[in-house]
Parts: sequence; structure tokens; C-alpha cells
Amino acid sequence: MSKEYSYPRYRYVILAAFMMITVAIEIQWLTHAAVARPAELFYGGQFNPDSFLNIDFLAMIYMVAFLVMSFPASYVIDTYGIRTGLSIGAVMLAVFSLIKAAFAHSFTGVVIAQTGLALAQPFILNGVTAVTARWFPLYQRGMAAGLLALAQYLGIIVAMLVTPMLVGSDPSQAGYGTGFEKMLWIYGIVSVVAALCSLLLIRNREPQDNEQESVRYTFGKGLRHILQNRDMRITMFLFLIGLGMFNAISSMTDSIAERAGVEDSDGLIGGVMLIGGIIGAAVIPTLSDRYKRRKPFLVICIAGMLPAVAALAFAGNLAGDPDTIYRISLAASFTLGFFIMSAGPLGFQYAAEISYPAPESTSQGILLWVGQLTGMIFVAGMSFRENQYLGRFMNIFVILSILVLIATFVLRESPFMETESGAKDK
Repeated sequence: MSKEYSYPRYRYVILAAFMMITVAIEIQWLTHAAVARPAELFYGGQFNPDSFLNIDFLAMIYMVAFLVMSFPASYVIDTYGIRTGLSIGAVMLAVFSLIKAAFAHSFTGVVIAQTGLALAQPFILNGVTAVTARWFPLYQRGMAAGLLALAQYLGIIVAMLVTPMLVGSDPSQAGYGTGFEKMLWIYGIVSVVAALCSLLLIRNREPQDNEQESVRYTFGKGLRHILQNRDMRITMFLFLIGLGMFNAISSMTDSIAERAGVEDSDGLIGGVMLIGGIIGAAVIPTLSDRYKRRKPFLVICIAGMLPAVAALAFAGNLAGDPDTIYRISLAASFTLGFFIMSAGPLGFQYAAEISYPAPESTSQGILLWVGQLTGMIFVAGMSFRENQYLGRFMNIFVILSILVLIATFVLRESPFMETESGAKDK
């Protein structure tokens, strides 16, 4: 560092506003996922359940849109600033969430609004490491990235737990049909408030580190630099496999539980995975900041992920007692969430540091992109022909986890962490 930089307390306002809009966009992602069967009854003959445009499509469109919009969103953030990128995402979030509520009874209207919301998501999520790099000192960036990841998980939990309570699940109940409209209006208002807070509170700020290198690469030059970086290529492999596996396993938890012999988990297996992720995202990135190391904690995360994936893959073979299988599955799900969901924000921050002076949103965007791509491929393969190949994929995931762990060991420590640690030792 060429000088000591100041980081104003306003950074916590930025963090809070960013967390609010992150929670809102994740809630909108899964508004119908937790009430898929009631939604099919509610929309009646407005769509063919066997066609591509069904209830599941409302969640899948987020993954498809991310593949299309991730790089353009990163380009906007890198070229025109965080505020511009987030403003685009915030305006789209507010507008399309209200459209979604206004056309709650029209499946076509909901699909159009959900598509707009899906296109808004990359403008929000791809700005995480750009915000942490510009507003937070090095010793707090892992913590900030972890809290923003925690916001994503909170949004998912709200959507999965609160939505059924707002909608109800019994079509014979009075007012059942109005539950969807009420739910979408509540979430729409929450989204508008979060969007307004982001528009009013989030500001641009120039990078504060390494004044002698204050000129950042452009998007194109940064992308080439990332692809030529040895440690960044390894990190891309980690996310290609690790994030792809997590997206697939979290999307197929009920089917995985059924294969293991758990007849009815009531969504608890997926729920404890999210709880584990929330705890891990708050703890592990903070410890990484505290001890000024990235690589050892990435190794810990992948090493912790391996037995969890193996337990989920072989739970049915480990014990014949259904109760024991259920407990093993719960423990494995919590462990997987704790380690792999904390590896995400830690990996994003590591990637931003090793790929400097490439723009942070570019490094994060490419990691999210590769994980979304393989996640879709894995889900398609696992669910093909009524989950015929699910078991094979789970076995393959164990092998892939071993390869990812080996790859993690050959990573080099973040040069930013080595500099910070050396300065402290002196």
C-alpha cells in the first residue's frame, strides 16, 4: 500500500442497502417454487403441465437468463460504475415485481414479469465484490462478501417458508385464490422498498487499494487477464464443479432423499442446508479476514464438502434403518450447506484479489456463469427419465469432489493477503 486509506462508516449503509435488494431479488426468484402444486391448481388450464412453460419454468428462467445477461451486466458495472449497474437492476426489480403482482391471476403475465426479474438479477449479484473492494478495507472484505451471500440465503428461506403461509395449500379454504395475489403484492412492495433504498443510498467509489495501480483494466482486457491467470483458471474449475454440484443437489434434495429411503422430509433436508449455509457464510469468510488467509479456508471448505456429498450419495447404503438414514441425510445436508455455501463468497473475494487489476464484477460474473451452466446440465441429467440417472450422478459427484479438493491444494495464496500479513508482521 502506498498510503493509508480511509473507509467511511457509510460503508455499512451501503452493505445494508445491498443486502436488502439481494434478499428481494432472491424472494422473487422462488415466489412459486414452494407452492408449485397449489399454483398448478390456481392457474388451471392456462398452461400445459407437461410443456416447457410450466410452474418449474418460473424458477428455471433465472438460471437461463443469468447465462445470457451475466457478462453484459458485468460490463455495465465495470464500465459505468456500481451505482449504474445496481440502478438498472433496482428499477427492473421494482417495475417487474409490481407487474407480477398486478397480473397475479395471469400465468402469461407472471412469466413475462419473471423474465424481467431474471434479467435484473445479474446487475445485482455481479456487483458484490466490486462493492467490497471499493467500500471495505481488506481485513473486512471476506466478512462483507459473506454477509451479502447470507442475504441471498435469507431471501431463499423467506420464499420457501413464508410463501406457503401467505398462499395456503388447501384449495377448499375460503379466499384460497386471493392468496397468490396477496403474496405477490406483499413481495412486490418489499421489492420496491428495497429498490428505492438502493437507488437513494448506494454510491460509486473509486478503488482504494494500490494507488500506484489505480488504473483498472477495461472489461475486455480484464477478461483476457482472468483467462490467462493460472490461479483464476483453477478457481473457475472449482466453481464449475463445486457450484454446479451445489445448484444440482439443492434443486434435487427431495429426490435425493427419496432415493436414500427417506419417504417424507417435509423440506427439512433442504432447509437445514440453507441454515448451515447462513452460519457458514457468517463464520468462515470472517475467520479468513481475521487470520489474513484465503487458501487454507478454501481447502477447509472443500474438505468439509467431500464427506457431506459422500453421505448424501451413500446414505441408503450406510444404514438400513429409515430413521438413521434420515439423520445421516440431515447431518450431511447441514454440513454441505455450511462448507460449500461459505466457499462461494470466500471464492469470489479470492478471485477478485488474484485477478487484480481486472474488474471485480468480471471475475465474479464468470465464476457464477460457469456454476450456473454446469448446474443446469447436472439437473437435466439427474432428472432425465424420472430421475433414472440420479444415483449415478451422485456417485460421480463424490469423484468430482475429490478432484476439486486436489485442485484447491495447488492454489497459491492471495497476494493481497500475503502483503497484508507481511505488513502486520513487520
